[in-house]
Amino acid sequence: MSSQDIPEENLPAEQATPHGAVKVADEENPFGDPGLPPHEHRIQDIDEQAAKRSERAVALLFTVSMLATIGFIASFVAIPHDKSIFVWPLGHINAMNFALGLTLGVALFTIGAGAVHWARTLMSDEEVADERHAIEADTETRAKVHADFKQGAKESVIGRRKLIRNTMLGALTLVPLSGVVLLRDLGPLPGTKLRHTLWSKGKLLVNMNTNEPMRPSDIGVGSLTFAKPEGLEEHDHDFQNEIAKAALMIIRLEPDSIKDKRELEWSHEGIVAYSKICTHVGCPISLYEQQTHHALCPCHQSTFDLADGARVIFGPAGHPLPQLRIGVNDEGYLEALSDFEEPVGPAFWERG
Repeated sequence: MSSQDIPEENLPAEQATPHGAVKVADEENPFGDPGLPPHEHRIQDIDEQAAKRSERAVALLFTVSMLATIGFIASFVAIPHDKSIFVWPLGHINAMNFALGLTLGVALFTIGAGAVHWARTLMSDEEVADERHAIEADTETRAKVHADFKQGAKESVIGRRKLIRNTMLGALTLVPLSGVVLLRDLGPLPGTKLRHTLWSKGKLLVNMNTNEPMRPSDIGVGSLTFAKPEGLEEHDHDFQNEIAKAALMIIRLEPDSIKDKRELEWSHEGIVAYSKICTHVGCPISLYEQQTHHALCPCHQSTFDLADGARVIFGPAGHPLPQLRIGVNDEGYLEALSDFEEPVGPAFWERG
């Protein structure tokens, strides 16, 4: 239904505007003012039933938003953080993350959709033209504002009542700390977990590809192999968290080509074990240049010299890769002699 289908007596009265007339261009004003086009009435302006339907639609959207918010809170409380579900076509994903994202997205979308529908169908849509004017206040107005401010400051006695002034400033300074406290609920404190890995004295080095313990004879000179700690399996619920700290690069060099004294002492017959985690932002290092003994991080091209203590020779990484002390047990398998002596991965401000 359009405004042309409604009897003229039912239409809202037109409001005259001085901007409706077309101003003809002349030499002083070369561009004519076309004025505002004729106002088109919406169906909601002339039909109360249509307005009621729009009102109910907006209310429904806001109600859905409230229910979605309740669902968000319920999901956060009720769904275990380690539960996963299968969602086609995304595959297996974390159930809590999926529920939180879905409910929050619906809550925000329906608020926005309700506000837009409200504005387009029920709020006034009268076109209004306003003449441009200077943004800057005139001298008289500025002087009045300054005088009013000084008078208000004087009447507040904030200058004489120092106790009130100081306690108010203290309150305004401390109240933002309440928001900082809420950050505590982002998760448990890491404690010393970032400083330690699963490696310890006697842990066997297990080949990541074959899942078998490694012997020195399995590693050729110039080869690169990736290893994990004994007992860590891919189906473990904390596998990703642990392998992100414990993954190793195993490289065999000629002992004479090792320049760093400590690296040679911590190796076994030229076999050295370095953390696979780049010390820049934690990317896994997987590129190795056999002739130069350089390891390259594919993310930001940090380059480490594995024959010289894995020192940084190029790129944004801030410190060398941590080395793991290794040896051979009575059965001839490679084993760790301790954990890393420094935290693996990127530097952090509490780093010891």
